Amino acid sequence: MNKKSPIEKIIAPVSRFIHLEYTSGIVLLISVIAAIIWANSAWREMYHHIWEINFSIGFNTNVLSHPLHIWINDGLMAIFFFVIGLELKREFMNGELSSFKKASLPMSAAFGGMIVPALIYFVINKGTDADHGWGIPMATDIAFALALLSVAGRHIPSSIKVFLSALAVADDLGAVLVIAFFYTADVNFTALGIAGAFLLVLIVGNRLGIRSSMFYLIIGFGVWIGFLLSGVHATIAGVLVAFTIPAVTKINEVVYSSNLKKLTDEFEKEIPSNSTLTTPQQHKTIQHVKKLSMEAETPLQKIEHALHPWVAFGIMPLFALANSGIVIGSDFLTSVINPVSIGVTAGLVLGKFIGILFFTWLMVKTGMGILPEGANWRHITGVALLGGIGFTMSLFISGLAFKNPEFVNQAKYGILIASILAGLLGTLVLKGGLKKSNIE
Repeated sequence: MNKKSPIEKIIAPVSRFIHLEYTSGIVLLISVIAAIIWANSAWREMYHHIWEINFSIGFNTNVLSHPLHIWINDGLMAIFFFVIGLELKREFMNGELSSFKKASLPMSAAFGGMIVPALIYFVINKGTDADHGWGIPMATDIAFALALLSVAGRHIPSSIKVFLSALAVADDLGAVLVIAFFYTADVNFTALGIAGAFLLVLIVGNRLGIRSSMFYLIIGFGVWIGFLLSGVHATIAGVLVAFTIPAVTKINEVVYSSNLKKLTDEFEKEIPSNSTLTTPQQHKTIQHVKKLSMEAETPLQKIEHALHPWVAFGIMPLFALANSGIVIGSDFLTSVINPVSIGVTAGLVLGKFIGILFFTWLMVKTGMGILPEGANWRHITGVALLGGIGFTMSLFISGLAFKNPEFVNQAKYGILIASILAGLLGTLVLKGGLKKSNIE
C-alpha cells in the first residue's frame, strides 16, 4: 500500500466530497442561498454592480465587449451545454437512450414533462406580454434532482436514478431545441456560415481520425464566436461541437489488455534502481503504458471526465450566483401574485408532475414500456415531483425569453418557489415509500 504524502492526506477528504453524486447539488444550493442573501444585504448594490463590469477580448477594432453576466451566460454556459452535448452523445451511443426499448420510457416521460408545463404556463399567460415565457417551466435541474434523490434514501433502486438521469438528459435535449428554434434573435447568416465552416472542419477532423482535444477546442472556439455574432444563442454551439468529438477507441479492450500485460511483465523484469528514480527502461515502459491507455480511451469520455468538475463546481455555481439574486422584500408574498410567477410555479410543480407521471403510465399501460427494475409507482410519483426542480436551465431560459427585467424577476420568484415545493414534496413521497417498504 502506498504511503500518502501530507498534501494527499489534506486533499483526500475534499476529493471524496467532490466525487459524491449529490455534492454538486449541495454546492449549487449554497450558491443560490449566497446570491439571495447578498442581494438582500447591505452590499446589494455591489451584487448588482459586479455583474455589470465590462470585459473585452480582441485586438484593434476586432473586440468583443460585454458585461460579466453576459460572459457567464453566453460564454461559460456554452461549456455547460458542451458537457450536456457530450452526455447526450454518450447516452445515444451506448447508454439509456441508445435503443428504442431503453429510451422509450424516459423520452416519453421527458416529453410529457415538457409539453404539459408549457401548456399550463401559456394558458395562464395567454394574451399577455409574458406569454413568450412558456419554455421556462420545461426544464429539470439534474444536479438538484439527483442530490435530493440521494437524500431521500440509499435504498431507492439504482434503476430509478438511471431513469431520472435519462429523463433529465432527454429533457436537456428538448430545452436545447426550444432555445435553438424559439429563443433565437434575428440571424446574421454570414456569421452563421462562418460557424458552419468551422463546424465542418471539426466533422472532417473526426472522419480523418484526429483525436487531439486541443484541435477540437481551438476550432470549437471558432464555432462559438460565429454563433455569438450570428444571433443564434451561442450555447447551441457547445452542443453541436460536442457531437463532433470522436467517441471510438483506437484499440479495443482485448488488444489493450494483452499489450498492458506484456508491458507490466517488462516493467517487473527490469532490475529496480535503489533510489526514488525509475530506470530508463522502466520510464520508457511507463510512457508506453500512457500511450496505450490514451489509445484505449475515447476523446469524448476523456473530455467529459476532465470538464465535469469544472462545470459542476465552477460554472454552474457561478451562474447560480449571478442569476439567483432575487430581492425578497416585505411585499414578497404580494409580488409573487402575478401571471408569470404563477405560470412558472404551476408549470413546474403541477405540469411536470402530471406530464411525467401520466406519460409514464400511458407507456406502461399500452405495453410500450415497462417500469424500471425494482421500482413501483410511488418511486415514479416521487421522480415526477422532483422533475419540477427546474433551476439552472429555467433561469437560463427566463433570461432569453424576457427583455423586461420585471418579468425576469417574476420568473425567478416562480422558479425558486416551485423548486422548493417540488423538492420537498418529491423527497417526502420517496421517503414515505421507503418507510412503507421497510415496514412490509
